[in-house]
Amino acid sequence: MIDGLTRTGEYEWEVPVGFVAGMHVPGKFFLSDALFPTLEEGAVTQLANVATMPGIIRHSMAMPDIHWGYGFPIGGVAAFDYSTGVISPGGVGFDINCGVRLLTTPLTVKDLTNKKEILDEMYDAVPVGVGARSSLRLSPKQLEAMMTDGSVWAVEEGMGTAADAACCEESGSMAGADPSHVSQKARSRGVPQSGTLGAGNHFLEIQVASEIFDSEAAKVYGVEEGQVCIMVHCGSRGLGHQVCTDHLQILERAVEKYHISLPDRQLACAPLTSPEGKAYFSAMAAAANYAWANRQVITHQIRNVLCASCGIGYDDIRLVYDVAHNVAKIEEHDVDGKRTKVCVHRKGATRAFGPECPDVPSAYARTGQPVIIPGSMGTSSYLLKGTAEAMERTFGSTCHGAGRVLSRSQAKKTIKGNQVREDLGREGIMVRAPHDGAIAEEAPGAYKPSGEVVSVVDRLGISRLVVRFDPLGVIKG
Repeated sequence: MIDGLTRTGEYEWEVPVGFVAGMHVPGKFFLSDALFPTLEEGAVTQLANVATMPGIIRHSMAMPDIHWGYGFPIGGVAAFDYSTGVISPGGVGFDINCGVRLLTTPLTVKDLTNKKEILDEMYDAVPVGVGARSSLRLSPKQLEAMMTDGSVWAVEEGMGTAADAACCEESGSMAGADPSHVSQKARSRGVPQSGTLGAGNHFLEIQVASEIFDSEAAKVYGVEEGQVCIMVHCGSRGLGHQVCTDHLQILERAVEKYHISLPDRQLACAPLTSPEGKAYFSAMAAAANYAWANRQVITHQIRNVLCASCGIGYDDIRLVYDVAHNVAKIEEHDVDGKRTKVCVHRKGATRAFGPECPDVPSAYARTGQPVIIPGSMGTSSYLLKGTAEAMERTFGSTCHGAGRVLSRSQAKKTIKGNQVREDLGREGIMVRAPHDGAIAEEAPGAYKPSGEVVSVVDRLGISRLVVRFDPLGVIKG
């Protein structure tokens, strides 16, 4: 037990003002008794540190996938008043708009008689891993369009359907993007990586919808039990990483310029309305749009493989939704009974807007936003729905995944990738990866149990379970 914490509910804990010096508001995190042993004191300290930042509203928060990160804990959420608050790369992360999209197909498991061949063809079609290079040859003008228009650019280039962009958070194109704030080094990293999966926890997975919890919502989202689906998890690749690196240097100087006192330099920030704050937001939005375009290009590659291998139509592979994880958004929320303009940082957290919110696609308006929570390799992933409860309590936010319990280096020291591959194979789950080390880093044992994590947010009511998906074949970067 970490000294100083207060339990305020069955799944709620408070980090009181005074846990670290300078806190303006308490910290709050959500965790079950089963997950509590995974809590890191360092992550709690990070949560408290966030509460010292200027303009923070209500609480600094963390979801049940909380673990130590850069600046904010991963799983962290914080809203800042637009007039008095700040924006921080440490509250977004290096992989800007690391996110997940879910695709449905008209196939069932019985139709996958050639699963190995399909997985191999997808592995060949979608470049994976550190330094993966795309077959696309982007011109500088096309890269600008990616950063400005996001998934809309890819659709207009013939790599998607008319319905795709509408089924993305921010309609796949975040307003306020200004590529002039993206450095040449970031651009040079982004040009060869459009349509690539990357490494780490990124994946492309063939799944089956194994359990329906909410039949009405599942019907609205177009998911049926036994249906073969595809989930893609990746982000803005080297371009986003470089945007974060570049602007961290600028914002570290801004901390001194604006006389901001912080307990951790990783929380480097600037006022939202300052030139430095606006420049970072514009570059971050450009990287977020690059990520949406990246996932759209990968979707096009997946559709081409399935059409050729399974004899189904391109339009038969439908995008349910695409959610962002690492991003800061300008939103309006009710604060003390008043509609307030805020900047919500979600660092390893998912937006979970409830029914009738204007930013939810019209087809899902009565149900709420689809919320996609991926599992770790070999474990279940989930589709949930956003709720009014989330709008009231967490600025429309929920968890983003299982959350690590072992660092990648720890996992590689204690877990053998070839053994994981064999174990999953006996369960009927095929794995493709560049090397066994990539499998060891992302083994199920390196993460919290995804089912327990999503059960916490479901019981809290900040998102509600709709469908469970089980993996059939996994591609890791």
